[in-house]
Amino acid sequence: MNYKTEILKSIQIMIDRKLASYRADRTFKTAVRKATPKGYVITDEAGSERTVKCAVPGVTLAPGQFVWATMPCGRLNDLHISGIV
Repeated sequence: MNYKTEILKSIQIMIDRKLASYRADRTFKTAVRKATPKGYVITDEAGSERTVKCAVPGVTLAPGQFVWATMPCGRLNDLHISGIV
């Protein structure tokens, strides 16, 4: 056995386990699919369509417009549009 490879594998496993439970804000670029009375339909990181609110005051978004979406502390229920690209 190559002990160096085994040590690196075990370190990688520890890091992966720690990152799986890590809660931080995630911001990603996406496009507005359509506008509804409840909010805007966007695609999240997993590829699912979500209806979200826009946190930018006084802005009306159009379908096809690129925006920044933020998911605070990894909570999908709090996903919102935080900016315009």
